[in-house]
Amino acid sequence: MTSTEGPAQPAVRTRDAARTKDEILTVATREFARIGYAGARVDEIAASTRTTKRMIYYYFGGKEQLFTAVLERAYSRIREAEQLLDVEHLDPVAAVRRLAEVTFDHHEDHPDFIRLVSIENIHEAEHIAASAELSRIGSPAIEVLRRILDTGRASGLFTADVDAVDLHAMISSFCFFRIANRHTFGALFGRDLVEAGRREHYRTMLGDMIIAYLTADRAA
Repeated sequence: MTSTEGPAQPAVRTRDAARTKDEILTVATREFARIGYAGARVDEIAASTRTTKRMIYYYFGGKEQLFTAVLERAYSRIREAEQLLDVEHLDPVAAVRRLAEVTFDHHEDHPDFIRLVSIENIHEAEHIAASAELSRIGSPAIEVLRRILDTGRASGLFTADVDAVDLHAMISSFCFFRIANRHTFGALFGRDLVEAGRREHYRTMLGDMIIAYLTADRAA
């Protein structure tokens, strides 16, 4: 009798390897976000997975490469969300508000991403700068913002002298601050920026600020 199991084995091994790498990245993301790049230990990451320290080195090469892979996955996920953004049917005001809401929602839903970015800034973006993957994926949101700004200016709605990168920085700043500074801001001012009851207030406030800036009367 001819066996039918042989040809399927490489595909099974490929799926197993992908699952193992994904599990390692999930655990590593949690560990790096929790105690930083300097504090995280590969052996402790391995102990929280169904693999070994040796296999982590086999798949990723070392702690530095593992952290880079964690950053690549974290950034790829927000880029995927940006690619799914459909604002072509919206007027410029509604479109820029929708893009701001997508950024707001992503940052709130992925606090580990905020921590990882903060940690990478401590290291002056050395891992991001060395990553060919991160330089390749770019940011779909920038191109979307360019089109929104062009349409808004052509229609006379937008008056601000701002480019897509600066506008992206404005949107990201509010979203990032709200998550990254939640605890210090709460300790100093007695207000939880992530309180569920104020979520829609802050989400609307972000859009209102951006739109007010873009459409301000600059004739005076």
